[in-house]
Amino acid sequence: MANLDIEQTRNQARALLDSRIDSVTTLVKTRQRVADLKEQLTEAEREDKRAYVRATKDGWSTEELKKLGLEPGAVARRRKASSAETAGQASAAPAR
Repeated sequence: MANLDIEQTRNQARALLDSRIDSVTTLVKTRQRVADLKEQLTEAEREDKRAYVRATKDGWSTEELKKLGLEPGAVARRRKASSAETAGQASAAPAR
């Protein structure tokens, strides 16, 4: 039987674990970035809705805003699409 060097084996094992830790660290960072961006999008959508309501209270009609390319309901449409995607993903998930 060949002589095994315990330190060399431990170092090799650590190197393997380090690469696995690096990949999961990257995954956690990207997931956190996605969560942060979703939070920013939610806040931006709230601000957009408030600004739209403020514009209508300042006398702009829905038709006038629409002619300017500022249609209402962009948030509602995105949320509906998101809900539909979520429902589709849930039904497509494999049974365990």
